[in-house]
Amino acid sequence: MGLFIAEVITVYLTQFLGKPTPEPEMAEFQGGFKVILYKDHYSEEQLKKLGLNERQIKAVKFVKNHAQITNAEYQEEFDVARRTATRDLKELVEKGVLKSSDMKGAGAYYEI
Repeated sequence: MGLFIAEVITVYLTQFLGKPTPEPEMAEFQGGFKVILYKDHYSEEQLKKLGLNERQIKAVKFVKNHAQITNAEYQEEFDVARRTATRDLKELVEKGVLKSSDMKGAGAYYEI
């Protein structure tokens, strides 16, 4: 029953807000239950649930504020090697947090 309610809420919010929303959390509370709704897929709490490291979480915040990030910007912003930046950004794409631009190499960027 709980999963059904969660699905109904998620579908409703997706239609209401026009974009997918994080799955609500449901918990027993004082003899009843409570539903916790999250409006932002990219809140620090949601990103931690995905297993992102602190650097990756800060990168997502960077993208939220600047619309995109390049590998070079990631390296400079977080003082990491190119391989580390590439690995972190690739993981963010694989987890569906960021999208890679169609361009590869110089000029490539990542966005939400």
